[in-house]
Parts: sequence; C-alpha cells; structure tokens
Amino acid sequence: MMPPSNLRTMKVEAPEPDIWVVSFNRPEVRNALNTPTHHDLREIFGPLAFTPGDLRCIVLTGAGDKAFCAGGDLKERDGMTDEAWRLQHAIIEEGIYSIINCSVPVIAAVNGAAFGGGCEVALCCDFIYASTTAAFGQPEVTRGIMPGAGGTQNLPRSVGERRAKELILSGGSFTAQQAYDWGMVNLVCEPRELMPKALETARAIAANAPIAVRQAKKAIHQGLQTDLTSGLLIEVQAYERMISTEDRLEGVRAFNEKRKPQFKGR
Repeated sequence: MMPPSNLRTMKVEAPEPDIWVVSFNRPEVRNALNTPTHHDLREIFGPLAFTPGDLRCIVLTGAGDKAFCAGGDLKERDGMTDEAWRLQHAIIEEGIYSIINCSVPVIAAVNGAAFGGGCEVALCCDFIYASTTAAFGQPEVTRGIMPGAGGTQNLPRSVGERRAKELILSGGSFTAQQAYDWGMVNLVCEPRELMPKALETARAIAANAPIAVRQAKKAIHQGLQTDLTSGLLIEVQAYERMISTEDRLEGVRAFNEKRKPQFKGR
C-alpha cells in the first residue's frame, strides 16, 4: 500500500514494504496539533480501518528530539468562536478515532514531550514505547477545557480509574518511568534505542500472519468493551475468520516442515 502523498504536517516513510513510520512533522512548534494535522491523521489512518492492503504495522513518532507531540496548537485556537471550536473538534475526533479504528497494529514511539492531545494520541495506539526523555501529561483543565480526544477513557483503561483522576484533575505531568510503572508504557529505553526497538517489534508483528494479527487486535479491543461471555463470542467470531485462509494452512505446513512460514495475507 502506498503512503498518502498530499500531507501538510505529517510525514510517512516506508522503511520496509509492509511497515510505515508516521511522524508528526512540525518540530519548530514541538509537533503541536493544528487543524491540518488532524486532516492528515484522517487521511493516513482513515482508509486503514477496512482496506490496509499489504501494510502490517505502523510506528507513530515525532520529528526532532524534543517532542512526540506537545498537544493542541493554542495559538491557532486563540480567538476562535464557539462554532469554529466545535467544527475543529469534529475534525479532531475524526483524526483521533481513525487511529483507534485502524485495523493495523500501531506502536507509539514517544521521543519527548507528549502532553494534552499528544498524550491522547499515544494512548490511542496499541501500545507505547518511550525514551527516557519522554514526559506525559493531560493539562487541559489548567486551560479551562478537558481531555476530548479519548484521554478520559483511554488513560483510566491504562493506569486505573483513581490514578487517571489524579493525573487529569490535577493537570500534572509524569515521567516515562512512572508511565511504565503504572502500565501505560510497555518499554522505556535510551533515546538512541527508541526507533530501533520500535522497528524491531514492528518487524516481528509484520512477520506474522496479517489476518490473524488484525483479528486478534479486533478481538482484544472489542472484547474489553463488554462482559466476558460476549467477549468470548467476539473472540470465536474473529477466530472463524482464519480457518479458511491460506495463511492458516501455511502456518501448520511450515511448522511440520520445520521452516519459517511465508504468510501472504490471504
């Protein structure tokens, strides 16, 4: 699948045919989120809900060495009317939700500050790797607003209700190590190791059967929104999708022939 070419504030690279590295590309403003950024997010991730093609994994990061994403661009928002603010937020919702609904696994590689909307974007990804220089926070209440791009839902699901209330209601920041200790971040490493580690995991994911990976992601995500009995039904329905695939036959055949399977995504 070819990356979109009409992006204004983001960059998409394909270091390998089945892996994308997507970067917030406004380092001069610490990769702050403006309206064109959310248009770009929608352009990149929107089609991937149902038509991922041969894409198997995405790493999402920020350009430069200071910030993953410093949050919403408050200079752009200064003086906005209520109506303009609501219209912009609708675009934000479309961009953010397209990450959540992406059928392809998305790894956040947080290389610096991830505040406000930047923290929310990271939480929308499937899991997070962070450098030791990363810092997180949801400071919206200190600006007269509140998290509105998934923060009040995704943060409690990552760190627990009471911890999330403390962080969101105080507006304070927290370190990568704290995020790791609380279960929000999967790995903390030195800055130079961040992208190699993220790409190493991306390659491991990309080497697996893509239909199986996408269905497993779907089962986990949807199952956690419901009770156990319904979740088990979702899992079985997702499992059924694999039975008639060529990849299922290839996986069993490769195991018995003691070789590495060659999955085709069909």
